[in-house]
Amino acid sequence: MPFISKIQRQSDFNVFDSQTPIVIDNGASYFRIGWAGESEPRVVFRNIVQRPRHKVTGETVTIVGDHDPALLKYFDCTRSGPRSAFDSNVVYQFETMEYILDFGFDRMGANGMEIDHPVLITECVCNPVQSRSKMAELLFETYGVPSIAFGVDVAFSYKYNQQQGVCAKDGLALCPGFTTTHVIPFVDGEPVYKGSCRTNIGGFHVTDYLKQLLSLKYPYHLTRFTWERVEDLKMEHCYIAPDYLSEARLFQKGAKEAEEKTRCWQLPWVPPPTEEPPSEEEIARKAAIKEKQGQRLREMAEAKRSSKINELENELHALEFLLHQLDQVEESEIPSFLAETGYVSRQEIESARNKVMQSLRKVKGEPKNEQAETEKADLAANEKYSLINIPDDMLTPEQLNEKKKQLSLKSMAEGRQRLKQKRYEEELERERQQQLEEEKRLENPELYLEQLHTRYKDLSERVDQQKRLKTNGGHSNGNNLSGGVGRGERLNAAQRERMRLLTTAAFDRGKGEDTFGVKDEDWELYKLMSKDYANDDEEGPDEDEAELARISSRLQELDPTFIPKLDAGFSQPAEVPRFKPLTKEDFQIFLGVERFRCPEILFNPNWIGVDQVGLDEMAGVSIRRLPYKDESLEERLTSSILVTGGSSLFPGIVERLEAGIRMIRPCGSPIKIVRALDPVMDAWRGAASFASDPQFHTQTFSRLDYYEKGEDWLRNYQLQYTV
Repeated sequence: MPFISKIQRQSDFNVFDSQTPIVIDNGASYFRIGWAGESEPRVVFRNIVQRPRHKVTGETVTIVGDHDPALLKYFDCTRSGPRSAFDSNVVYQFETMEYILDFGFDRMGANGMEIDHPVLITECVCNPVQSRSKMAELLFETYGVPSIAFGVDVAFSYKYNQQQGVCAKDGLALCPGFTTTHVIPFVDGEPVYKGSCRTNIGGFHVTDYLKQLLSLKYPYHLTRFTWERVEDLKMEHCYIAPDYLSEARLFQKGAKEAEEKTRCWQLPWVPPPTEEPPSEEEIARKAAIKEKQGQRLREMAEAKRSSKINELENELHALEFLLHQLDQVEESEIPSFLAETGYVSRQEIESARNKVMQSLRKVKGEPKNEQAETEKADLAANEKYSLINIPDDMLTPEQLNEKKKQLSLKSMAEGRQRLKQKRYEEELERERQQQLEEEKRLENPELYLEQLHTRYKDLSERVDQQKRLKTNGGHSNGNNLSGGVGRGERLNAAQRERMRLLTTAAFDRGKGEDTFGVKDEDWELYKLMSKDYANDDEEGPDEDEAELARISSRLQELDPTFIPKLDAGFSQPAEVPRFKPLTKEDFQIFLGVERFRCPEILFNPNWIGVDQVGLDEMAGVSIRRLPYKDESLEERLTSSILVTGGSSLFPGIVERLEAGIRMIRPCGSPIKIVRALDPVMDAWRGAASFASDPQFHTQTFSRLDYYEKGEDWLRNYQLQYTV
């Protein structure tokens, strides 16, 4: 609607005299307010209220109707969602209703608390008297309106279309609204409320059902499926299928017609920037920068190396000067001299000098003198283990204990050295084998790959067989036809040996007295068992499994089609998940079967758990509820069926209703179904036309009538639409 300033609205409000009624179509979805006699309402907005807090000031503000998402970023809406004054189609939150009326009257241009115009407001069919009484109390006591009239929105829509020649005086009005669906029969232009019926299904449920289906279908786009956006998708793409089962089979078979009926909603998507290959000038520029940085790093490393050499040379000169001074010091003054230097002995000073010399040679890059290093190592070992070569009879008890410690330390050091040498030799052998295999591969790649596959297959079978032998104990039990094995068959060789030792240990000495443990050699049994336990616990992948893992890794490098066996005797490293870049197709929402599945709940409410009849059956229920039975009247009613309300805008609803009503009516009955000229606005237009009639004031009740007659008078109040 065009923007109208507040001054213009106030001037327009003052133009109309106090006898001109204000017409309000108070729907569960939209609130429409305007002047009687006009063709369009002055103000239309959603019938909701939201009260968020400002993020900076903390002040609570009231937002009525539609809101601008750009403005809501300044408010905290997490604790206050949109609220409606309606429960189903009945007003019950009158505090919220007061906010809505305040906003509506303000947008109409009212500049005071008093509204000195009669008010015609719509309500639902058979509105409870408590709701009607509260609404009258709100309008009379809060806004001071002089008089009020209540009318049914469906009846106003039917009367307006009757005036336009769309429907006859006798007929049915079907109104699938926002939260409910009503059917009202009309006889001689007046609604017969005793024959009306209602189901708790409407456009709200269709939108909610569509939102649920899309959220389940595209769970990674949940934030996109806002209520407003899903409502737009419903009104733009949904339709009523003439035959639901036939329509569903088309999509199940994937027919071409189904593809044509599928709609695509493209979400906002920005393609990732494509990286263009750098030009030759850019490559040359980057190479020059890299070379310049490398030169700077080399200069820094050379400067650091020179500084380190100077530092080590100064330290070496200081240690040699200290040794020279130590040679000139008398024997009795050596301890005091060493105490001043911080060293304990001459050997410590020489050891420090040797370390500095080694570091200096390493920094200068001089080759190692292995023979000298070996001699120095032997000399250091002799100094470290000085008591090993001295006979025991020449040592004191303390020196004997020290000699034992030195023997133990020397044996462990030699063992570590042998292990280190062995690993070094294995590494050399592995490198030599890899070099030979690479030469074979380069000589004949196809033959080399075939040999790898053959070797991998043989090793896999061998490893699997070894696993089965470990599990079954090397033999199978012929009596066990089910393939199970006993405890003895599940033990490996080491475990069976321990079992044998345990069972025979007590009988090795004969049948006499049990003397096990008297002799020292008996306790060797526990050492043997402990050794077996250690060997059993340290069982790991053998050579075959290690070789199998190496060949599998090699095949994965050379053959992209190779897929290793998951149970091949070694653990596969966890593969890093690969994330493909998002494309335009990932941001497309396809509406196929959802287009007609969601509106189908108007005819099958039990799909969403509402145990009530559908829209087509409601017409038959309404006819059967009429207080008088007349076949000619029933034929007149079915000959003029008007479909109004927001949910009647679905394409195909007229044809589907005609087919459904024809199935419940006698054969040959005349059936004519028409859609209202404007199913959304005709209720307000009909009310505005009714309020513009000069006899309208006779249909209202004043504030004095309300105070004198009270709520009981409102119970029997009913608007006469034929004035």
